Amino acid sequence: MPEKLFVADEEEIRHGTVMDVYFDRTKKILEAKGLSKVQAVAEVTCGSIPNKWPWAVFCGLEEVVRLMEGLPIDLYAVPEGTIFKARDSASVRVPLINISGAYSDFGVYETAMLGMICQPSGVATSSARVKCAAKGKTVFAFGNRRMHPGIAGVLDRSCFIGGCDGVSSTFGADICGTEAVGTVPHALMLTMGSNEAAFKAFDEIIDPKVPRIMLIDTFEDERAAAVAACRSVKDLKGVRLDTPSSRRGNFKELINEVRWELDINGYKDVKIIASGGLNEDSIKDIVDSAVAGFGVGTSIANAPTLDFSMDLVEKEGKPISKRGKFSGRKFAYRCPCCFEMGVALTPDAEVRCDKCGCAMEMIEKPVLKAGKRVDKMRTPKEIRESVLEQLRTLKELA
Repeated sequence: MPEKLFVADEEEIRHGTVMDVYFDRTKKILEAKGLSKVQAVAEVTCGSIPNKWPWAVFCGLEEVVRLMEGLPIDLYAVPEGTIFKARDSASVRVPLINISGAYSDFGVYETAMLGMICQPSGVATSSARVKCAAKGKTVFAFGNRRMHPGIAGVLDRSCFIGGCDGVSSTFGADICGTEAVGTVPHALMLTMGSNEAAFKAFDEIIDPKVPRIMLIDTFEDERAAAVAACRSVKDLKGVRLDTPSSRRGNFKELINEVRWELDINGYKDVKIIASGGLNEDSIKDIVDSAVAGFGVGTSIANAPTLDFSMDLVEKEGKPISKRGKFSGRKFAYRCPCCFEMGVALTPDAEVRCDKCGCAMEMIEKPVLKAGKRVDKMRTPKEIRESVLEQLRTLKELA
């Protein structure tokens, strides 16, 4: 039998095997001292958003809910997919999740819970920023090969929620409720000996429902290979340029040149997809070219994680906190006009935006009551649509 892979399974996560050991020690001490039933309120906040990004996308809540469901706790949170800022104008951290219950019942899950939102929120934020840079053009997520395969589903879901139009793994696509997207690796052309042989084999063997998009930069000049692909595949939908940096030169000019050759040869409906080391900045350099879409991998999958933390802010109904944190159960507010954040001690406060003067809305929602779901699960497609709508509100998308 092969040795076990270095990845925790669901049972190990649920039983706390992956937690930081000091949480288990804390639980044992509280139980031994008769304090296991002490009621507390814990809030999850974000200390700062990396790269001086002005906002972030909250992602990963559904997995947290699945982890915590059934525990004797109440859980409130801002909706997954919310675009937020880490602090209000008074530098108070905005609570994105509030948990009420005996600390011994939920504290041991802190490590897993934070991991379920820190990385996904970073990936979703990077995905949203790339989608903004693409000015609404198609973006495919191709970053799974850069990360451990055990988190492929998490990565793909986060990319999709952040705005990517498609993901590359079947596992992730199933989670997102979509079809996996992708062409073929250069290895197919190299193994078969020519672009033409690979193009024709793809068209012959792969299900006709799969869009015919051919990778054209393996052997030949891109414009010649693009026309050859059109002649090899009857219903060609597009060509993908994965031109290496050593051959790229002015990528925008290369894309436009390929577009010209396609048009002049009668293939105006064949689209151009660009890939290969793209990120938010390089996409901005070529977005106004004839490119129709982008395949983006490492720059999204390797996004910096968000610095979420969980802190106790109330014990037995009284405000309490560690130094450097604001005590008391708090509620998150957001301006519907500019997305500035607010914090209040009640869910019905009148909070005005310091930036534009609009009345802020309380955006926290009940999620679990006594461990039971209060509302139905939202699909990744529904969450993604809410993210794109918020981006349009921010006027980041064309």
